[in-house]
Amino acid sequence: MLSAQDRAIVKSTVPLLESGGEALITHFYRMMLCEYPEVRPLFNQAHQVSGDQPRALANGVLMYARHIDQLDQLGDLVAKIINKHVALQIQPEHYPIVGSCLLRAIAEVLGDEIATPQVIAAWGAAYGQLADILIGAEGSIYDQKAQAPGGWRGARDFIVAAKVEESAEITSFYFEPADKGPILAAEPGQYIGMKLFLDGEEIRRNYSLSALASKGQYRISVKRESGGRASNYLHDQLPVGASIQLFPPSGEFVLTASDKPLVLISGGVGITPTLAMLEAALQTERPVHFIHCARNGSVHAFRDWIDGLAERHPQLKRFYCYAEDDGVSPAAHKVGLLSQQQLNEWLPQERDVDAYFLGPKGFMGAIKRHLKALGVPEKQSRYEFFGPASALE
Repeated sequence: MLSAQDRAIVKSTVPLLESGGEALITHFYRMMLCEYPEVRPLFNQAHQVSGDQPRALANGVLMYARHIDQLDQLGDLVAKIINKHVALQIQPEHYPIVGSCLLRAIAEVLGDEIATPQVIAAWGAAYGQLADILIGAEGSIYDQKAQAPGGWRGARDFIVAAKVEESAEITSFYFEPADKGPILAAEPGQYIGMKLFLDGEEIRRNYSLSALASKGQYRISVKRESGGRASNYLHDQLPVGASIQLFPPSGEFVLTASDKPLVLISGGVGITPTLAMLEAALQTERPVHFIHCARNGSVHAFRDWIDGLAERHPQLKRFYCYAEDDGVSPAAHKVGLLSQQQLNEWLPQERDVDAYFLGPKGFMGAIKRHLKALGVPEKQSRYEFFGPASALE
């Protein structure tokens, strides 16, 4: 338990974190990834280069400092962190590394006049409290996943059972356990962690499950990213029959049981988790409005599959929006960006709905604003980032 003095000192650093938190965290990452190569596989270097990861952690540290005496005010931030950690298999031995580098960064960036021994001690105690919370919660989840039917702990060997091209950019990969045993059930919307070795270097990635885990298989659908080490390796070098190591499914962004109409809105490869959600919803009588936005028809994955579902399930209404007209795709779509007016036409008339949306950050920011303006309750408007979380406002 933090002392009142420690909490007061941590809160006093909030203005400094508001103005200089990103610089501090950038220094922290540079130091840690240089001095502790064993933690490098846990971080996507593309997110370091873009600044997304430092910004996300800086925001998390700031939120923790602001609410150090009311941690319940952090909302679902802690749950998101825990699930990301579990998917990447963060272990208790990683926390002292992070803690020592964070305190060093505070001292080196803020300087002796601000980062006094009292400030360093208070932040050390605050970090220790947070680490204990995360380690305890993550340990419980690791135990639950290991003990559940089909579950396991750590990495498990899987075989690439099939590889299917879904569009000009997206390919699906089907994985079956090498030991031919059962697999852990996954909730629609969850993702799996993956361990890869590229040019002798270990990297880890998370990919959304794009189908319900059935028939002893997991499916992910991966977009080829320009310069993306993992995505290009999967597309070009991982053949059917190859072995790969996966971590158990994780993630708190899941479809919740409800009888409210369901609205699924996706942009680009953001379609992947909504596919599993759609499958699950169609097993009930729940009305579903499925809205997908793509650059053009050539990169629109799963259109034929969704069209087929709509023919078999009258409760499903689907709508497509292409940013550009390629002149060859089926005509049943709108051309241009998804506007508030167009979304208003496609939403159910009654706005007491559950809405889930994913896609590029700018797309999600626009959808969040549109849904709010159109009367969808904010607590029923849910989204997730594929990479580090950041503000949509």
